Amino acid sequence: MKRIITIITIFIIMLLPVGCGGSGSESDEANRAVKLTIWHDKEEGVAAALKEELDKLKPEIEVNLERKSGLTEALKLVGNDPKAAPDMYFFAHDKLGVYSEMGILTPITEFISEDELLNFLPMTISAATYRGEIYQLPIYFETLLFMYNRALMKDEQVPKTTEELYQFMQSGAGGRFGFIEQHSTAYYSAGWIHGFGGGIIDLDGTALLDNEETIRALGYRKKFVEMMPGETEYATVTVLFIEGRAASTIGGPWLVPTIRQSGVDLGFAKMPVVSETGLPIAPFSGIQGLHVLKVAADNPVKNGAIKEVLTLLLNPDIGVAMAKASGCAPAHLLSYEQDEIKNDELVMMMREMAESAVPMPNIPEMDVMWVVLDNLLVDINMRGVDVVEACFEAQKRAENLIRAMR
Repeated sequence: MKRIITIITIFIIMLLPVGCGGSGSESDEANRAVKLTIWHDKEEGVAAALKEELDKLKPEIEVNLERKSGLTEALKLVGNDPKAAPDMYFFAHDKLGVYSEMGILTPITEFISEDELLNFLPMTISAATYRGEIYQLPIYFETLLFMYNRALMKDEQVPKTTEELYQFMQSGAGGRFGFIEQHSTAYYSAGWIHGFGGGIIDLDGTALLDNEETIRALGYRKKFVEMMPGETEYATVTVLFIEGRAASTIGGPWLVPTIRQSGVDLGFAKMPVVSETGLPIAPFSGIQGLHVLKVAADNPVKNGAIKEVLTLLLNPDIGVAMAKASGCAPAHLLSYEQDEIKNDELVMMMREMAESAVPMPNIPEMDVMWVVLDNLLVDINMRGVDVVEACFEAQKRAENLIRAMR
């Protein structure tokens, strides 16, 4: 009889809920949370600022930020695999076309309305759009700036036009370079092409390297290049500028911390207007933000949580936090009403640049153009190939590669 009672008692105990008083524990709460994973490739400060904001969704939603090397290629491999793909990723806008054509993205307007995006800089929403669909929630952007060493270029000497810049370069700048930049890199040369009213590729994927505007731009710029060092990669430009061997440069916000740490009295200014056209040098801009993978959007458990994440990040405060962490500029217009942004010379200059900067093309064909344009610039600037000849040859290469890609 005792044996029977013992067996019954054990059976009843097994049926009882686990936990104190059967009311659930912290572990139960965590297990019930909807868990989302976001891939990113950002520096620690940016990731920490984003995580701090996303943690406000706890305990209902738990977001894990995973730093992923080779993020773009990894998404191509696993973007359609619900077991391996992340739920979202935080990255620049320029791969939207590739991932949209692969069918791995969901428009963010499935979660938030277009009206909720009216307070974002128009440039950032334009960058986030591919074939009429908005695939990215913009958070912040970066673009190139005209920077100068105030000890070597007085504020009143900052050139308003490219011819004024050229005259300053000719003056010798006290035995230093008057101006340097990464002259044979596509990203840096795009601004000069835009300053002549041209482009690298149109929205239909047609290369524009043999257009009159492109040829004029690269031909005109060559006289500036001839007054710079022959080799101007990132490291060379940085060293020359921080050592006081160059008075001015065009560079991105990522340069600023190193320059300031070196003790340079750094100034920022509007891009010079191209004297030949009356248009400013208009560099590319990269917009960083959040994208949603289709495999996650199609998951009924995760769908609502994704909406909560996107809604949270509509708050302009995240733009302020990111600006402080990255030195880049918020995508949300209301972020600029806060004093800590208003008083940041670097961020406010980027805000001003947003009026003329051109978002990097987000079409798949642009992947081809980076390499072709880099090679074209080396031919013109470092090998002395005739500008017209080089542009026509580069156009043929681009067209062949685009055909093969398609």
